[in-house]
Amino acid sequence: MEDIIRVKDQYYILATSALADDRTRVLKWGEMFAVFDRYGDIFPVGLGEQGIFFEGTRYLSLYSLNLGPERPLLLSSTVKEDNILLAVDLTNPDVHITDLVAIPRGALHLFRSKFLHEGSCHERLRLANYGQKSIVAPLRFTFEADFADIFEVRGMTREQRGEKLPHEVGDDYLVLGYRGLDGVLRRTRIHFSPPPRAIRGNEAVVEISVPPQGTEEVHLTIHCLAGEPATIPRRTFEAAHLEVLNKRRRTLEATAGIYTSNEQFNHWINRSASDLDMMLTNLPQGPFPYAGVPWFNTAFGRDGIITALECLWINPDVARGVLAYLAETQAQAVIPEQDAEPGKILHETRGGEMAALQEVPFGQYYGSVDSTPLFVVLAGAYYEHTGDRDFIIRLWPHVERALTWMDTYGDKDGDGFVEYDRRTPKGLIQQGWKDSHDSIFHADGELAQAPIALCEVQGYVYAARRAAADLAEALSQPVRASTLRSQARALQENFERAFWQDDMGIYAVALDGDKRPCRVRTSNAGQCLFTGIASPDHARILAPTLMGEEFFSGWGIRTLAAGEARYNPMSYHNGSIWPHDNALIARGLSHYRFRELALKVLAGMFDASLFMDLNRLPELFCGFHRRPGEGPTQYPVACSPQAWAAGAVFMLLQACLGLTIRGTQNQVHFFHPALPEFLQEVSIRNLRVGQGSMDLALRRYSGNVAIQVVRREGDVSLLVVK
Repeated sequence: MEDIIRVKDQYYILATSALADDRTRVLKWGEMFAVFDRYGDIFPVGLGEQGIFFEGTRYLSLYSLNLGPERPLLLSSTVKEDNILLAVDLTNPDVHITDLVAIPRGALHLFRSKFLHEGSCHERLRLANYGQKSIVAPLRFTFEADFADIFEVRGMTREQRGEKLPHEVGDDYLVLGYRGLDGVLRRTRIHFSPPPRAIRGNEAVVEISVPPQGTEEVHLTIHCLAGEPATIPRRTFEAAHLEVLNKRRRTLEATAGIYTSNEQFNHWINRSASDLDMMLTNLPQGPFPYAGVPWFNTAFGRDGIITALECLWINPDVARGVLAYLAETQAQAVIPEQDAEPGKILHETRGGEMAALQEVPFGQYYGSVDSTPLFVVLAGAYYEHTGDRDFIIRLWPHVERALTWMDTYGDKDGDGFVEYDRRTPKGLIQQGWKDSHDSIFHADGELAQAPIALCEVQGYVYAARRAAADLAEALSQPVRASTLRSQARALQENFERAFWQDDMGIYAVALDGDKRPCRVRTSNAGQCLFTGIASPDHARILAPTLMGEEFFSGWGIRTLAAGEARYNPMSYHNGSIWPHDNALIARGLSHYRFRELALKVLAGMFDASLFMDLNRLPELFCGFHRRPGEGPTQYPVACSPQAWAAGAVFMLLQACLGLTIRGTQNQVHFFHPALPEFLQEVSIRNLRVGQGSMDLALRRYSGNVAIQVVRREGDVSLLVVK
């Protein structure tokens, strides 16, 4: 293809080529994900993130379909709303043999269907001939596998790499192989049906004769194999697809369904639910939402916890799976190169060659200051929602270890605040959720020096102690509960004295290593509303500050207020907008009864979703002020889908409704519920409450919300406070 230039095993795309289109289509299943272009191909274009990935390694870096020498013409491309199938409609340009037109333009319809399942990518290519004569379609498939580690794909360079192996060719298959420096044999096995006419190098030619007004099919299965050769499961396209559909059906049965009177809102919420289902990976401990594609398709402690909190009311099974996995991987010892300390909760885990060789420290890495208190917060929220006492009994020792970490390793200087300072030079400099190296600084732009105490982390610790107190009480430990509540009160008092900046109307983002407040206006302070550590008086000042023009862009609340020294609306953490951050802040606004402000945040996020591809809110977008007639500006390397971005809509809706489920009492509480003007009716089906469930119908009228029980199963009750 003339649009692609190859120089020393590196591919370059002409800027004028259609291949330079950077819009992508994403699929995921378990440890596998794929990033295709809109044609269903894979090329080394844009940020280089396209490929088929498995367990942290790219198993296909080039995958193209041509009709003879020509690329088909794109008609349409989408990932179905359930996120299972990539569907691409193509047709042919004029295909020449010598100087004659062998296939006139538009005679063939090519329909590509792709999905992932159990380490394999299944593709069915259906060809329909709308011409008057039989057509022999010369399909040319081209493959390349660089077996790059995900960190190489992100831009890291390595001094040495493993060995690429000679291609293995059979009548109906092609195998591309690589033996890594970690000794692991990785292979990409491509199976064709019907068999190709020829396989030469990394190209396969399949010739299909399609009768007039008839159809024919070609099937490809791409297996990603790690380790020594083993028996490869042979599933037909139809059988594998049925297994994927059944998995999706089981998830839907366990999840509350939400339907509204606004079809555009339904598209957003349906895509978000499908994204959450796609990001869920079934680990031995239960379902865990992997963080995001392409860069974070793995377990992250913080991301998993916040995602579980966002969707707790629609599917508490996610929280249980997250808690079980993080308890299983809780640090047991001091390991400096992993930033591990006893009782600390995992930051992230990675597979792949570089992690195995410790070229990166993230094989099992603990460099986050907030995962540990958030773990306890989630444990408390899960128990309140479900009343699952047996699980909490098993979890309690891990909760106690997390609390001990907060009191000891988390607060090494004994000042009552939890701080961070990395133990390994390869680790993260910043260990809060804003982990860019330049995200924590003073008013003049000077970077803060460690150890650093973040304002929102103190809120997490406060909420963790209160949640643990409730758990201790439920487990008949009243003395322990009293001690934890006393610690929470003391922390709140100290926090107000040290962090509140009266002249700014906001909490300082952090205290640096010299205990100097970083007097910078950030969204971190908004999360102090979410945890309840903010005093009511200060909350009344903080809430309008967060919704002022410096923070609220019209689409959402910025991570950093406009006008601050390092403000940049195109940055990762210093002025961008993150949906999950907005959801947490909205929940906090609701907690302090600023319901109208929570509605404004929901409306901004909803409007943003209307402009996003597939109605999918990405990990983040740029923080430019909203301009009439334009959508939000995309952040170029944002993960999409991202689990906690997908979960944002559920927490935003929960915040506006003032919804709490008390499984221990079999009750659903609505505290001063409100709905925006664009949602006149909301239906909630299969809302799980303790051992029972409910279907509810909500209707907006004159600024109020009427709530009707449509179905009730079990001894469950509804309490509405207006």
